[in-house]
Amino acid sequence: MSRSVNAVASRRRRKKILKEAKGYFGARSKVYTVAKNAVEKGWTYAYRDRRNKKREFRRLWIARINAATRAQGLSYSQFIHLLSEKNVDLNRKVLADLAMNHPEVFTSVLDQVRT
Repeated sequence: MSRSVNAVASRRRRKKILKEAKGYFGARSKVYTVAKNAVEKGWTYAYRDRRNKKREFRRLWIARINAATRAQGLSYSQFIHLLSEKNVDLNRKVLADLAMNHPEVFTSVLDQVRT
């Protein structure tokens, strides 16, 4: 009896990996074994950086809010403390957007919190 190898499934699996590796440099996009390693490494980075992106953006928002509040004579930590005392429910993303794109609105929020 002849050997059955299911070439359709294995070819489909290899094509899927090579399609993922499209745009990679040199053998990483042409040779299956090299491409498989590169793609798996890429998936690892993608998984890790979906979490890191959240941290990076939070750091950016905090830096922007801190810069805007210091220009008004207040530190970031004091500002956040005043926000929580006054029960103002604006998250850091919104506050950073206000500080960058609508400084007059951010100043009014800061003045409202100060009083």
